Amino acid sequence: MRVLVTGLGTFWGSRLAQQLEERDDVEVIVGLDTREPRLPLERTEFVRADSDYSILDRIVRATAVDTILHTHLIVDSTRMSSRALHEINVIGTMNLLAAAGAGGSTVRKLVVKSSTLVYGANYRDPYFFRESMGRTQAPRTRVERSLLEAAAFVRDFAVDNPHVVVTKLRFSNVLGDAIDTPLSKALRLPVAPEIFGFDPRLQFVHEEDVTGALLFATVNDVPGVYNVAGDGTIPWSEVCAIVGRPRVPLPPLGTYWAAEPLRALRLVDLPHEVLMLLRYGRGVDNSPFKRMGFRYRHSTAGAVDAFARSLRLERTVGDKNPTYRYQRDVETFFRHSPAVVRDR
Repeated sequence: MRVLVTGLGTFWGSRLAQQLEERDDVEVIVGLDTREPRLPLERTEFVRADSDYSILDRIVRATAVDTILHTHLIVDSTRMSSRALHEINVIGTMNLLAAAGAGGSTVRKLVVKSSTLVYGANYRDPYFFRESMGRTQAPRTRVERSLLEAAAFVRDFAVDNPHVVVTKLRFSNVLGDAIDTPLSKALRLPVAPEIFGFDPRLQFVHEEDVTGALLFATVNDVPGVYNVAGDGTIPWSEVCAIVGRPRVPLPPLGTYWAAEPLRALRLVDLPHEVLMLLRYGRGVDNSPFKRMGFRYRHSTAGAVDAFARSLRLERTVGDKNPTYRYQRDVETFFRHSPAVVRDR
């Protein structure tokens, strides 16, 4: 396999490239991003590119990659401006699909990492969303609109390029030791926010199952759209109890403005889509991906419990390990300098 990974500077891109390097059936790994990788990589070739990936066509032709892993769809709207989010999610996806579908392209597989945010959260929602279902209300947030636009482009690409195996994975709320999301940040606060009068049922997926699902779709042919979430749902009140956090209620009216002090103090930014989730919750059917052969390591409750254990360990021993920062010159020294003793 010759693999191209977008978003190499993200947690998911770096982790996935690291796992691909361990496989003997992967010949070439090329990673693109505006930022350098977050994890140490041995075989992966890093290419710094603009966020809209305008250079992708040249890279695909030059490297003759057969598989593209698009991990760079932004699902956390608190990380950047609306313009940057649209440029990455919409323009970047358009350029990627144009490169993959160009005449003479060697691409035969495309795996796209998306989010269950495409379903929204509304009082009209079903208990579980299946992949064939749509939203019950029009999108109101920038991140939801951009994800739906990207999804439409991917759907059209799959129709126009039947020779390419297109897999789109919609991940539920992620919890883990090494990843930060608005919900995980909220659970790290001394008291966790809730909306008065609401106790929604939520679904979580552990970060290990996220990379496991992406790797499974990479090495197996599983065309189609699939929800990826741990088995079962769990009320927000029980999530807070497992993590050991008391709850502080936000008013059901003017909730967004009531959460402003948390944003002003830079404790946690709860965007509109997260506040809707804390009001109505969301569940998705994960059985189709399991029927394709994927096996989860954690259920929803298991992911919450693993996160709680990591928080307790962090409080006990602290988190003093230095964060790795990729430095090209340093890595080149370790790989090629005659001063390095190889058998050590």
